[in-house]
Amino acid sequence: MQDTQRATLAGASAILLWSALAVLTAASDGIPPLQLLATSFGLGALLGLGLLWRRGGILAGLRQPPAAALLASAGLAGYHALYFTALKRAPVVEANLINYLWPLLIVLFAALLPGQRLRPRVLVGTLLGLLGAALVVTRGSALQLADEHLPGYLAALGAALAWALYSVLNRRFAAVPSSAIVGPCLITAVLGALAHMIFEQTVAPTPTQWLAMLAMGLGPVGAAFWLWDTGTKRGDLALLGLLSYAAPLLSTAWLLLAGTAQPHWTQGLAVALLILGAVLALRPARDSSTVP
Repeated sequence: MQDTQRATLAGASAILLWSALAVLTAASDGIPPLQLLATSFGLGALLGLGLLWRRGGILAGLRQPPAAALLASAGLAGYHALYFTALKRAPVVEANLINYLWPLLIVLFAALLPGQRLRPRVLVGTLLGLLGAALVVTRGSALQLADEHLPGYLAALGAALAWALYSVLNRRFAAVPSSAIVGPCLITAVLGALAHMIFEQTVAPTPTQWLAMLAMGLGPVGAAFWLWDTGTKRGDLALLGLLSYAAPLLSTAWLLLAGTAQPHWTQGLAVALLILGAVLALRPARDSSTVP
């Protein structure tokens, strides 16, 4: 398997792990958002530091150019801060839908990289994925955009821009090992803890909540960022943008299995749209004359 394919598979694995975030968040219900952010990122960072230690050295594994560390830290901390702000300042449905513009923005921004171009089939496939995500989030109902929620809408848009820019600009640091992402994860945990102490009241987690947060640290806010770092540095960014629209669909599937969501006709239609979009996007990838 080529390096680009391996890296794209790593990025797709991150998307799969992120799909479990909603069901794990539900299991940790009652923990304030910033406390949840700080604890889950802290656990993920500690596990990452343990892996680096076993590989032969924590400092060596964390070493990276200051610009790379700044980009990753701003991407992780900035995205989550804006996303949590959006959920507090705007209705969840509208905030989530605006936030899910980030896969489309990745596709558009990736076309600006040297040697890349916007493939029409990928763009159409990604738009179909966005439509599928919209169906899952809204369940086919109309959006209710109100002026009083404008700060929340802008925060959600800022979150989408932050994550898309981080994902695409990360390509500049392809030579930096993905193990270095542990450092920005630790920084995000520290910033989250400081914000939690300022704005929230600490809640003592139950054993179930601890297990949920440990699972987050292992997967959606641990290994997932390591895998995404690999995918964005060396994988097919446009394809990863399209595949990212599988996250809300898979997330809904986990919630259905857990019994915390109800089946709806929009879910089946969303799956069909995503499959159609993937078929359209993958077709030119088989053409050797196409730039990956």
